[in-house]
Amino acid sequence: MEATAFIPLGMGAVVIGAGLGIGKLATAAAESIARQPEAANEIRSTVNLPLFLLEGVAIIALVVCILAVVL
Repeated sequence: MEATAFIPLGMGAVVIGAGLGIGKLATAAAESIARQPEAANEIRSTVNLPLFLLEGVAIIALVVCILAVVL
């Protein structure tokens, strides 16, 4: 079996992992804002950077998987 046969499995794992991570971050932020509404702006700004980094890592991993198939 070729190594490229496992590329879709890797792509699926990346998407599922990123989705779970983003969901966990969003849930924690929503719960924190519900507990302390006065700190909503600070919580939102603190959550944005890790959220964007996680999304960026997922996109890079998907691009690498696609390049592995094409090349």
